[in-house]
Amino acid sequence: MAPASPYASMQGALNSIRYARENRVPILGTCGGFQHMIIEFTRDVMGLAAADHAEIHPESPMLLVTPLSCAFREHTHRFLLTPGSRTASAYGTNETIEQYGICNYGLNPAFAAQVSQAGFRITGVDEDGETRIMELDGHPFCFGTLFQPERSAFKGIVHPLIREFVRAAAADARPSKGVD
Repeated sequence: MAPASPYASMQGALNSIRYARENRVPILGTCGGFQHMIIEFTRDVMGLAAADHAEIHPESPMLLVTPLSCAFREHTHRFLLTPGSRTASAYGTNETIEQYGICNYGLNPAFAAQVSQAGFRITGVDEDGETRIMELDGHPFCFGTLFQPERSAFKGIVHPLIREFVRAAAADARPSKGVD
């Protein structure tokens, strides 16, 4: 799921994410894509039908995606990765430095433990403990990041998460079934 939001069709974005999640199709959501992955998961898996995004519906009583305490800009950030996670495995370490992208919204810290316990696990945080990377348990590749690893291509670098996404997609290659 591409960065930048709000999307022309929030429901269309959520339908795409749900299809990938339910059909075990590899998906990587970055920035706005990740934010919508949080909304889809909390609504459809956790049953929190009122879960919403502060940028789109700031008046909502249940904001799962809220403004970050420190907007994520084109600066270098150190992330701590969960030991033993697929995220840490992809990076080959338990911490990394990232500098890609601009994100202003992320997972509301008040819901972080609940979402993680439901299976969309927090596997990367910044030095302040704010969520930056999540992965879905039991899925071949369902990752969300609040930075844009795809931008590493501008520097001629294959980012570890992009490499793992491509591997998962290649392993998943199947004849086209169409989308319901």
